[in-house]
Amino acid sequence: MRLATVGRAAAARAAPAGRAAPSRQPAVRLCRADERLKAMAQSSGQGDGDAFTIHHDEFRAVLGPRFQRHVLIETNAHEGPVYVAAEHALYFTTVPEPGPKNVAIMRLQLDGDTFPFRAEALEVVQSPSNMANGMTLDRDGALVICEQGTRETPARISRMDLGTRTVETVVDRWRGLRFNSPNDVVVKSDRTVWFTDPNYGEVQRFKGAPEIGAYVYRHDPATGETTVVADGFDKPNGIAFSPDESVIYITDSGVIQAPGTYYVDRPHHVRAYDVHDGRHLRNARLFAVVSPGWPDGIKLDVQGRVYTSSTTGVQVFTPDGDLIGEIASPGVANFTFGGPEHDVLFTCCDKRIWQIKLGVAGVRRW
Repeated sequence: MRLATVGRAAAARAAPAGRAAPSRQPAVRLCRADERLKAMAQSSGQGDGDAFTIHHDEFRAVLGPRFQRHVLIETNAHEGPVYVAAEHALYFTTVPEPGPKNVAIMRLQLDGDTFPFRAEALEVVQSPSNMANGMTLDRDGALVICEQGTRETPARISRMDLGTRTVETVVDRWRGLRFNSPNDVVVKSDRTVWFTDPNYGEVQRFKGAPEIGAYVYRHDPATGETTVVADGFDKPNGIAFSPDESVIYITDSGVIQAPGTYYVDRPHHVRAYDVHDGRHLRNARLFAVVSPGWPDGIKLDVQGRVYTSSTTGVQVFTPDGDLIGEIASPGVANFTFGGPEHDVLFTCCDKRIWQIKLGVAGVRRW
C-alpha cells in the first residue's frame, strides 16, 4: 500500500525509446510526501516521452524486440492486481476513499488476443471489501485477499471463489491475537499462504493500536498452523518467491510512517531469505535499496530477475541485486504479469492502468 503518489499526464500511444540513467537525487530527511515525490520525479530526469531507463545491457533482454507501453484504462486502480488467464481479466483494488475508509475489488474484462489489449468492461466485484489490498491466486484458481480490516471488522486473509464470489476466511489471527493490516500475499506450490502484516491501519487511522508486531507469516491450510517466519521489519510490504521457491523477497516501506511523511533514514529496501525445508527462512540479507521513493509491489520473471515498484516506475534487478533498468510508470503502487504469454506487465498507478509488453515472461504461479 502506498500513502501518496505522484501522477502526470500519460499518452495512450506507445512511448518511444528510453534514455540514459539518471545520477542525482535530492537529500531531504523529512518533508511532505507530495513535495518529496515531485522532487524525486524531477531528479530522475525522465520526461513524459521516456518509456524506460537502461542501466545495464542485460535490461535489453527484458525489453525485448517488441517493447510497447500503452495506457489500458483511465480508472481508480491502486493495489492487488491479479491476471486470471481463464477469464482474460484483471482484478485489482481501488485507492482508499477519504473519510470513512472504503476499498472496492474491481474486475476489468480484457478484449483481444494480441497486444495491446482493449478494456472491454469494468465491474465492481466487492464493495465494501474490508479494506482489501494485496491479492493473488491459489492453486484452485480462487482469489486470496489481504483484508486490512477496520475498527469494526477484524483483518483477515480471505478466499473468494471467482465462480460464485462467495468469500471464506483462510486465517484471521495468530495465537489468539488479531492481525494488523495484511498487505500482500503469495501462495506457494505446497498450498501454504505467506503474507506480510504491517501496521498501516494504525498509521492511516482506520484502525486502532496493533496487538502484535509487524511480522511476516506462513499459514498452512492443511493443518491450520500459522507461524511467524520473519520479523525485524518496519513496514513489511510486498512478497514474492523466486521461480524455484528457494528464495523469498520481501519489501520494507518503513520510510512512510504516517500520511504525508517520508523518513529517508528508515527502510526503503528489499530483503531476501533462503527458504529452508519449505517452511523456514534462513540467511536474511539486504537485496537492494530502492530509490526514488520506496518498494511496494514485487514480482519475478522466469529468469529470476526481481521487479519492484518505485516512485517513477518498475525497477528491475538481477538475482544478485544489481539494478539493470527501470520501466517508466509514475505513481505505480503494484503490478503483475499477465496476458496469454504472461509477458505483459500491468501496473496500477491510482488513476490509470498501464499495459507494457516485455521480452520475458513473469513467473506463473498457477
